[in-house]
Amino acid sequence: MSGRAGSVAVENRVLVDAEFVASAAKDVQVVVSGCQTAAKVIHEAMVQQKYSMATWSSHELNPKNPDASTVNWILTVDLLNFSFWSENFDSNDTGSPDTQRFAVEYHGKQFTGYWSLVAAINRAVYEYGIPITSPEYWASDEFTEDVLRKVFASSTAEQVPLFDERYRVLKEAGRVIQNELLSQEQQQRKLVSSTDIFDTASSTTNAFIDLFITRADKSALKLVELVSTKFPSFCDTASYHGRTVHIMKRAQILVADIWACFQGKSYGEFNDIDQITMFADYRVPQMLHSLNCISYSTDLTHHLTSHLPLDNGDPREVEIRACSIWSVEIIRREILAIDPSAPINSILIDYYLWDTAKAIQKQLGLDQHSMIACHRTRSVFY
Repeated sequence: MSGRAGSVAVENRVLVDAEFVASAAKDVQVVVSGCQTAAKVIHEAMVQQKYSMATWSSHELNPKNPDASTVNWILTVDLLNFSFWSENFDSNDTGSPDTQRFAVEYHGKQFTGYWSLVAAINRAVYEYGIPITSPEYWASDEFTEDVLRKVFASSTAEQVPLFDERYRVLKEAGRVIQNELLSQEQQQRKLVSSTDIFDTASSTTNAFIDLFITRADKSALKLVELVSTKFPSFCDTASYHGRTVHIMKRAQILVADIWACFQGKSYGEFNDIDQITMFADYRVPQMLHSLNCISYSTDLTHHLTSHLPLDNGDPREVEIRACSIWSVEIIRREILAIDPSAPINSILIDYYLWDTAKAIQKQLGLDQHSMIACHRTRSVFY
C-alpha cells in the first residue's frame, strides 16, 4: 500500500466533497465517537482474520490467476455493478434470501445481489460461450438485447433490475472504446508511413489497458478521472447546495478491483491507491448506520422504514452517500492513529464492511429489527 495520510499532494475531490456535505447535512450526521469505536472493532477483526487485498481473490467467483484479459472481466463487472436490491427483500431489507428475488444459477448454486452479476458473467463466458467481456463485442451488431437477456436469465420470477440501462451502458462503453481506438489509430497514422498497417485487431483485445490504464501512469486518481470523463455511466456526481459533488462509486471500485485482483502489481500498481475512498452504495451505509457511524433524522428514518423510494440526487440520498464516505475516512484515520503501520485504506475498510454486512444479513433472518432498511434508489451509478 502506498503512503499514509498527507503523503500524497493531490487530494481526491470525492473526499473533499464528502467533507463538505457532511458539514452541511441536515438529515444525516457522522457520529465521530461511533466511528472511533467502530475503528477499534474493525481493526481488531481485520487483524484477527488476516483480512487484506488478497481476500478479494478468495471469493469463489473472482478470478484466481489474472492476466490482461482479466482487466476486461473487471471492466465488464464494474460497468454493470449497480442496483441489485430487490423489490422482494424481506421486510427490513436485511438481504435474507427470498425465493422470488432475482438470482442466477451457476455451478449448481444460486447467487443473489452483486454475486448474481458475477455469476451471470462467468456463466455467459464459460458455459454459454458468449464473449460478454469483450468491448469489441459490445459495439458489434451481434450483441443484442436478446443476448443480454440470456446472460441475465433468472432462476426466479424476478428479472434483473434496470435491464434496458444495462444494455445501454455496455453498448455505450463499446462505442467509447471503439472511438478512442479510432482516434489513436488516426494519431498513429500521422507518425508512420501510409504503407504501415495499424493492427487494430490486436489493440482491441487490450484496448482498455492501452487507452486508460497505461495513460493513467500508475495513478488511481487519474484512472478515475479518465473513465469518469469518457464513460457517462461512470460519472457519478450530484448537485448539493449549489455545488457539484463527486461520488464516483463505480469508477473508484473499478480501480480498487483492479488493484486488489492484481495484488497491487502489474496493471494493479497505483502509487496513490490510498487516496481512493469507500464506495457509496446502498448496503455499506446500512452497515455504517448499524455501527452508529452515521445517524438519520426522524423524518429520514421514517422514510426508509416505510420502504419509500429515494430519487438519485435527492439531498437526503446525497447526504447518506457523502456521510458514509466521510465516516469511513474517519475510521481509516482512527485505525492509523491506533496502528500507524497498519496496511489499511478505505478500499479495504469498504470491502470488509460489505463482506461483513452480507454475513450479518444472513444471520438476521429471525431478527428483522436489527438493521434499518437500505435506501431504495434505482440508479446506474450504484
